[in-house]
Amino acid sequence: MQAKYKENSKLKAKITFLLALLWCMTLQAQKHDEYAPQMPKHEVRAVWLTTIGALDWPTAKSAAAQQREMTKILDQLKLVNINTVLIQTRVRASTIYPSALEPFDLCLTGTHGRSPGYDPLQFIIDECHKRGMECHAWMVTLPIGKTHEQRFKEFKRRHPQMAINIGEDGYMNPEVAATGDYLADICAEVTRRYDIDGVHLDYIRYPETWSKYKGAKKDKKTSASERRGNITAIVRKIHRAVKSLKPWVKLSCSPIGKSGDLARYRSGGWNAYSAVHQDAQGWLREGLMDQLYPMQYFRGNNYYPFALDWQERSYGRTIVSGLGIYFLSPREAGWMLDDITREMSFARHNGIGHCYFRSRFLTDNTRGIYDFARSFDEAPALIPPMTWAWSQAPTAPTQLQLQRGAMTDRLAWSGATDASRAPYLLYNIYAATTPDVDTGEPRNLITTRLRGEQMQVPHTNGQTLYYAVTAIDRYGNESMPIYSDSSRQPVRSVKAQTPQDTRIPPHFYDWSKKQRKKWLKRYKKASF
Repeated sequence: MQAKYKENSKLKAKITFLLALLWCMTLQAQKHDEYAPQMPKHEVRAVWLTTIGALDWPTAKSAAAQQREMTKILDQLKLVNINTVLIQTRVRASTIYPSALEPFDLCLTGTHGRSPGYDPLQFIIDECHKRGMECHAWMVTLPIGKTHEQRFKEFKRRHPQMAINIGEDGYMNPEVAATGDYLADICAEVTRRYDIDGVHLDYIRYPETWSKYKGAKKDKKTSASERRGNITAIVRKIHRAVKSLKPWVKLSCSPIGKSGDLARYRSGGWNAYSAVHQDAQGWLREGLMDQLYPMQYFRGNNYYPFALDWQERSYGRTIVSGLGIYFLSPREAGWMLDDITREMSFARHNGIGHCYFRSRFLTDNTRGIYDFARSFDEAPALIPPMTWAWSQAPTAPTQLQLQRGAMTDRLAWSGATDASRAPYLLYNIYAATTPDVDTGEPRNLITTRLRGEQMQVPHTNGQTLYYAVTAIDRYGNESMPIYSDSSRQPVRSVKAQTPQDTRIPPHFYDWSKKQRKKWLKRYKKASF
């Protein structure tokens, strides 16, 4: 048994290396429009929008100027078909919304605790939803600021049992049960009060400097396993708090980009599982996470095999690769554009989404990344549905009225029903120049996640357009379509090849050697 396990581990390492090598060679040998994987209908395309120190937003201090700035950013993100915005909501024991638990962050006004005169989080949620984008509350968990900062001092005064310092950095103590309760409370506050689409946990791990904490030195009985258990206990509390209120709200986190050492590739001592005690793959297995955004700010063999490792152990949940596009800046590392574009193509080829860190480097078009994104993501994409939480799709609208006009067409529909118990349905609108509107083709999507039952579509070059409308619930399950041409029957395209066709299949490493060789031969032929 042990010998067979070692043989499988070695074979797995060789196959992982071969797949990564084949893909990298393909990218080097061909141009983007020739090698790009087929445009998927479902894919997470996200961005981390950072508020700490106003790194991405806001640069202005007045409410009106901040709102103008945010709408401009979101318009830019919409143009490259971003469908998920992770807005930094809890910053460092401070927030960008009026919280009953913590003060306003100083990024909004320049003064800790001062109200900006409006609710920034509500504004951002509303503007994201207007553009058909999901808005996730990005919650920084354990860090609570520098020890000389007012936010740390206030938190320590109010919660002395939870606040610790390691040198100049302040943290919530992961080994105190009250820490998990508090974080669950603040995540519940956001979930209860706002129509968010997700809660995104950042820094849900032990500080890498934990060995320098005086309390840790005194307590030498805390093992690595116990530390992982402490972090997992916090995650469980947050999961329970969020899902008990709104089970359709996605729970995600951003673990260290390498889960652990692989059979062939080592993590260099910096990984989630052993270095900072994040059992993120265990959270997927246990059903505590709906999405994972590993921070894969690496290149080459530090990226490709570890990206595959996350996907292989996704347990059916959604993996979104965090891309370090800030390294494109000459002030950072001066990466070349194709360092990132290869990773994006590799991720898509293996059914992995992509998330940019961070927003400003994307919208500033650093080394041309924004221009590339407009081409790479030229068609919209829907977010993969959470079928593990709810899988019954809504019924289709039963009535669709079309009024054609000289400049615009007006659509109105009704009759869709939802069994998911979420508060409302959303709608996707498809259009084509022929009556057989293919709702499996993402290029036909003209509007996603529309709330409401009517819309106007401007004419394009005098063309006659035909339409299809589907309902989508808050879990992402989509109904069958209703067509503007009532003679049409529902059509879902069957693609000759989808991005999943050449991914590593489930249970691949349980196949016989002959079956694995046959699949690899087909993979190589498809890649070249």
